[in-house]
Amino acid sequence: MLVIVAPGQGSQSPGFLAPWLELPGIADRLSWLSAVAGIDLVAHGTTSDEDTIKDTAVAQPLLVGAGLVALLALFEQAEADLPGVGALGGHSVGEITAAAAAGVLSAEQAMVFVRERGNGMARAAAVTPTGMSAVLGGVAEEVAGALEKHGLTPANMNTAGQVVAAGTLDQLAALQADPPSRARVMPLKVAGAFHTHHMAPAVDTLAGYARAISPRDPRTTLVSNADGQVVTAGREVLDRLVSQVSNPVRWDLCMDTFAELGVTGLIELPPAGTLTGLAKRGLRGVELLALKTPDDLEAAHRMLREHGSAADAATEPDASARSGDNPQEDSP
Repeated sequence: MLVIVAPGQGSQSPGFLAPWLELPGIADRLSWLSAVAGIDLVAHGTTSDEDTIKDTAVAQPLLVGAGLVALLALFEQAEADLPGVGALGGHSVGEITAAAAAGVLSAEQAMVFVRERGNGMARAAAVTPTGMSAVLGGVAEEVAGALEKHGLTPANMNTAGQVVAAGTLDQLAALQADPPSRARVMPLKVAGAFHTHHMAPAVDTLAGYARAISPRDPRTTLVSNADGQVVTAGREVLDRLVSQVSNPVRWDLCMDTFAELGVTGLIELPPAGTLTGLAKRGLRGVELLALKTPDDLEAAHRMLREHGSAADAATEPDASARSGDNPQEDSP
């Protein structure tokens, strides 16, 4: 079974979209998405510098736009059913890309939604200087204790041995100076403490926009980064996209669900590399592809043929696995 995943903020790098715009129709499509989002995604994906694309209001539409045009390159119609794909998932803002790929949102709805998400989170981040750092290695209990000691939130639980801490810059500096034993603290290229209470002001604003959207139920199995549940109702997908802004991402549980579904191949949309890196540790034995440039499309099409044959037979986890029927109110 083949899974396609979309990365989150911090995975972008200057110029990463340039080779994709050489493909027929991609530049025109990205220009259209730029018009919808009210931001020049072509420039930001090709010539803007690192500081510019680190801006939350820029990075989020850029990431979703990149995922949507990559899907267009991979399939004839990005919003049609995705032949051969057994499941979809996205890390943080990448879940908007996954929701659009699953047909919950149109490309235009996704771009408006992510524009307002990015603007709202940028305003929330401007209130207090905040950020995020990856904590690599260490003993889980000691890492959790260190984060609690410094008043930090475990905003992303990615794999065993990788937790992303979020909080004020002073709190992160204290963690850097006093890390857990046998752990390394690495600051991330993001402009705020995402998926924490610092983002609460953005939630109410985004919820208002979400109420104006009429989502559709997913056409492809969609795994939520809130808790690894398979979500089958479009309205619940949208509600989770709103609440995830101020709640932790559980990518570790997403990978558990992919394994339960029987994943044999995983493709990460551009800017690719982060999630395939996590899957090397969390999904051993699964063929992985970071779709970084059009040169990788041939390998992606081969994986669609080889791993996609069982996609139509893929089912949701049984009752013993996670289900989207009873989401918890405090989950993102």
